[in-house]
Amino acid sequence: MDFALLLVIAVAVTGVIWLLDALFWRPARRQRLADSAESGELEKMSPKAREKALKDPWPVDYARSFFPVLLVVLLLRSFLVEPFQIPSGSMRPTLTVGDFILVNKFSYGLRLPVVNTQLVELGKPERGDVMVFRFPKDPGVNFIKRVVGLPGDEIRYQDKQLYVNGEPVPKQLLETGPERAPEELLLKEQLGDVTHKIYNNPHAPGPQMRSVEVPEGHYFVMGDNRDHSNDSRYWGFVPEENVVGKAFAVWMHWNGGLPSFTEVRGIH
Repeated sequence: MDFALLLVIAVAVTGVIWLLDALFWRPARRQRLADSAESGELEKMSPKAREKALKDPWPVDYARSFFPVLLVVLLLRSFLVEPFQIPSGSMRPTLTVGDFILVNKFSYGLRLPVVNTQLVELGKPERGDVMVFRFPKDPGVNFIKRVVGLPGDEIRYQDKQLYVNGEPVPKQLLETGPERAPEELLLKEQLGDVTHKIYNNPHAPGPQMRSVEVPEGHYFVMGDNRDHSNDSRYWGFVPEENVVGKAFAVWMHWNGGLPSFTEVRGIH
C-alpha cells in the first residue's frame, strides 16, 4: 500500500469538495433556505426536517473537517519529517528491528510526494549518512542503509574489509561476542567524518566484491550488519531519484507488547 499516494488522493478529494462547497454549493443552499424562510415553508417543517435542511451534507461536513488536517500531514510528511519503522536487522547494531525512526525529508532537497521529483536541491547524501531510499528493484518498498560510496568513488569489499578509492576504511575491534549478538564481532568503523559501529561474523565467509565505480547520480549503500544485509553488493547502485531522506533519530521502539521510549537516540 502506497500511503503517500493515498494521502495525496485524500487531500485532493476533500480539497475539491471543500472548494466546490465554498464557491457553489453553500451559496445555493443559503439561497434555498432564504427562499424557504421567506415563503414560510421552513416554519411548516417538522423539527427533524428543519434540522436536516439547516445541516450541511455529510460529505461537505467531513471534507471541511479533514481537509486542513490531511493537508498539514501531507506537507509535514513530504517536505519536513517522515516516520518509518525498521523491519529487519540489516542495520544492527545502529538500528534494531522494531525501532521507529524519523527521516529528514529536506536534507537532500525538497521533492514532490509520490513522483519524488526534486523541486529544490538543498544538499546531497554524504559518506556515512544513514539514508532511506526506494528500493531500485521495487520502488514501492523503502530500504534503509548507510551511504559508503558517492558518485565517482571506487568501492571494493574483500575479506570483510571495505575499501573506498583504494584505501581501507579504518575499523577497530570493540568486543568479541557482544551480549546482543554473541555470534558477531562488534567493531567501530570510521567512514568519512562518521564514526559508527558494525557487526562482522567471523564464522561466515561473507560476500566478496571486486572494485566498482559508482556512476554519476548514484550511490553505493551497505548495511551495518555486514554479513546479513541485502545491499549494493548484491543489487547495485541507488539512483538519485530514489532517495527519500536522511534518518536522524529513533523516537520509539516497539516489537510487540508495550511501546518503549527508553531507546530514544540520535542516529550516527
